[in-house]
Amino acid sequence: MTKRPTTDEPTRRAARLPHRRRDETDGARRTIGRQWRRGGKWHTLDDGGTGPRPHRDFTDVVVDCAVYDKGHRLASLPPQEALAQARQCGGFAWIGLHQPEAEHLEEIAEAFGLHPLAVEDAVQAHQRPKLERYGDTLFMVLKTIVFVEHEKLTATSEVVDTGELMIFLGADFVVVVRHGSAPGLARVRRALEGRPEMLAHGPAAVVHAIADQVVDDYLDVADAVELDVEELESDVFSAIHGDDAERIYQLKRELIEFKRAVNPMARPLQRLSEEEPELVGPELNRYFRDVADHLSHVRERLVSYSELVDGLLSANLSQLTVQQNVDMRRISAAAAILAIPTMIAGFYGMNFRHMPELHWEYGYPIMMGVTAALSWLCYRLFRKYGWL
Repeated sequence: MTKRPTTDEPTRRAARLPHRRRDETDGARRTIGRQWRRGGKWHTLDDGGTGPRPHRDFTDVVVDCAVYDKGHRLASLPPQEALAQARQCGGFAWIGLHQPEAEHLEEIAEAFGLHPLAVEDAVQAHQRPKLERYGDTLFMVLKTIVFVEHEKLTATSEVVDTGELMIFLGADFVVVVRHGSAPGLARVRRALEGRPEMLAHGPAAVVHAIADQVVDDYLDVADAVELDVEELESDVFSAIHGDDAERIYQLKRELIEFKRAVNPMARPLQRLSEEEPELVGPELNRYFRDVADHLSHVRERLVSYSELVDGLLSANLSQLTVQQNVDMRRISAAAAILAIPTMIAGFYGMNFRHMPELHWEYGYPIMMGVTAALSWLCYRLFRKYGWL
C-alpha cells in the first residue's frame, strides 16, 4: 500500500468528508426521527432522545419539490400540483422527502401511482441495495456511507455510518426518500440544475446524479478508511508491541458493514447501464456504466483492505506467539542459572556428619567461587545463543 505524506489526519478527513450528524439539506439541521446504524443495529433519536416521536406535517417531510422542463427549473409546487404541471408541460417533477411516515407516502403513492410493496419498503427502510420494476415505475434502494471522525482507532471506534436512499423513477417524476445518516441531496440538485443539458435527459438523469454522488462518497470514505488501515499497520509492526487484536477486529466489523452497502449495488447499476431502455435510454446507459466502473474500483479497494486487515490479524497473533516464546526462553534461562546455586546449597544442607568440606578453612570461598563461575558460564552461553 502506498504511504501518504504525514499530515494531521483528522484535519485531512474533516476537510474532505461530511460530518455524520449534519444534515446538509438547504442549510437546515433536522433532529426529529433520526436513525443510524451502529454495532449491527439500528438506533433512533426522537426529539433529542426523549419522549415519543412527535407528529410531523406533510410539509415537514418534503425537503424540496420542483418541476423541470428542458433542463430548467420552472416552479416549486406541492407534489400533486408539481406532477400535474409536469405532465402538462412535458417535463418532470423531482420530489425529495426526509424520513416520511406511512401516511405521508400514502398521499404520494396515490398521486403518483406507486406500488404498495415499494411504498412499504420506503417507509420501513433497512433494505439491501436493489432495483425493482413495478409496472412503469422503477424502485431503487441505495446505501449511503458516512465516515465517523475519530482521532485514533480504538476497540470501540465507529468508523462508518450507513443511511439509505429510496428512489421511485417514473416517466415524468422522480421521488427520493432519505433515511438515517444519508447526507442531504441539496448539493446534487444544485449541481444538476447547473447542467441543464444533463437535466434535459429527464428523471433518469436525477437517478444518475444521485448514484454518482453516492459512489463518490464511497471513494472518499475509502480514502479515510485507508488511513485507519495504515495507522493500524504501523502500530502492529512498531517496536512497542501492544495487543491490537481488538482494534483489528473492530476495523474488520466496520469493513464488513461498508461492504454490505457497496457490494449489492453492483447489480442495480449493471441493469441501469444495460437494460431499462424505456426509462433510462442508451445515452444515460453510458453514464451509469461510468458509475458502475467507479463502484468496482471501490469494491476492489475494500477487498484489498480486508485482505490487509486479515494479514495484520495473523501478524499480530504471530507476534504474540513469538513474544511468548521469547519470554519462556528467558524464564527457562533464569531458572537454569538459579538452579546452580540451589543445587550446590542443597548438598550442604543434607546435614551428613562426615562432610570434610565443612571443616576446610577455604571451603566457603571455594564453594561461592565455583557457584559464581558456573552461573556466569551459563549466563554467557544463554547470551551467546540469544536466550537472554
